[in-house]
Amino acid sequence: MSTKVVKFGGSSLADANQFIKVANIIRADESRKYVVPSAPGKRFSNDTKVTDMLYACYDLAIGGKDFLILFDEIRARYQEIIDGLGLSLDLSPELETIKNSFMARAGRDYAASRGEYLNGLILAEYLGYSFVDAAEVIFFNEDARLNLSETCRAVKDRLDKTGPAVIPGFYGSMPNDTIKTFSRGGSDITGSIVAAAVNADLYENWTDVSGFLVCDPRIVPNPQPIETITYHELRELAYMGAGVLHEEAIFPVRKASIPINIRNTNKPEDPGTMIVETASNDSCKYTITGVAGKKGFIAMSIEKDMMNSELGFGRKVLQVFESHGISFEHMPSGIDTMSIVVQKGEFEEKEAMIVHALRTAVHPDRIDIDRDIALVAVVGRGMRSHRGTAARIFAALAHAKINVKMIDQGSSELNVIVGVSCEDFETAIKAIYDIFVTEQL
Repeated sequence: MSTKVVKFGGSSLADANQFIKVANIIRADESRKYVVPSAPGKRFSNDTKVTDMLYACYDLAIGGKDFLILFDEIRARYQEIIDGLGLSLDLSPELETIKNSFMARAGRDYAASRGEYLNGLILAEYLGYSFVDAAEVIFFNEDARLNLSETCRAVKDRLDKTGPAVIPGFYGSMPNDTIKTFSRGGSDITGSIVAAAVNADLYENWTDVSGFLVCDPRIVPNPQPIETITYHELRELAYMGAGVLHEEAIFPVRKASIPINIRNTNKPEDPGTMIVETASNDSCKYTITGVAGKKGFIAMSIEKDMMNSELGFGRKVLQVFESHGISFEHMPSGIDTMSIVVQKGEFEEKEAMIVHALRTAVHPDRIDIDRDIALVAVVGRGMRSHRGTAARIFAALAHAKINVKMIDQGSSELNVIVGVSCEDFETAIKAIYDIFVTEQL
């Protein structure tokens, strides 16, 4: 029998009604053996996520302020779920331990992790599954990096003994047994780790959208869904701001060649998006797989005659940025010009020092800084087999009267990145979407 690991996000477990939907999904397929829950998310638009409530509650506690009113609100959120499911589960002992740990300054990671911990206890009780505390099987090294090999061994050993189980997401433990969380959205990573550890046939990630969309729906209303995307394409789009899945969640399952299926808890009949290791270029519904981007970059152009014949010029430039703790995003270059694109927030506070260091290191003829750059990435394996893709991108931008400030195409022909002014960012996304998707509908 196949094995599936299923992860459910906070919106999927926000209240008792959502729990019932989740349970129905799990029970509809007996191969869904291992479940990774997030903490309760928002029940309505103005609601507060439980994780945010826990952070705020802990901050009050360590600040010597009255935190019990907010703590009781958290208690009530969970009791509301328990009552709505008709369970007799009593979380009082766990809540008392958490309250005392807050007063003992157990740490913000501990505080935040209790949202998943408590939700996991409820879900395990409702499903009749075993509960496995993530702190007992997910391990971080002294440097706070995940110890993947030890973790996978521990997860496999435990789950081999328990059978179907609930493993709360988002956290693990340090060598000194204190709690350590992943970054926000880290339950995705937990699900991926569990899938890799048990060598699952599929990792299902259930959220409140029916998979990835070709572009941001806040920019283009009702964009088309992506049916299949490769890990490489996903990394490119996630890096440029496309959401849904925590980008670090890709690596454990990619290493094990386990596909991911992004599904919608509220529309379980939708097939969602399949994320796979490889897919044929001809399997793309459109020439592009997706388009995404970010604002907030600057481009520094360094000019010097005969730059191309000066040995070590590029290395010296990059060393200046490295010595100031700044990584570059892109580096388009010409014969006598080298451009470095970096994040604006990181650069501005160190600008004067960097400019001085560059003048000392490479003696440029000229340095220009463009402080108004937005990057747009057009990604798709289908671009390799379609001639004139780049020409169509620039034709769309020209038709929309958008000036292209920078062009950078990857050697894999998987992506084309263009720099435009921030005020043209949304228009550029729309123009590219229209020429590759809308015109084909």
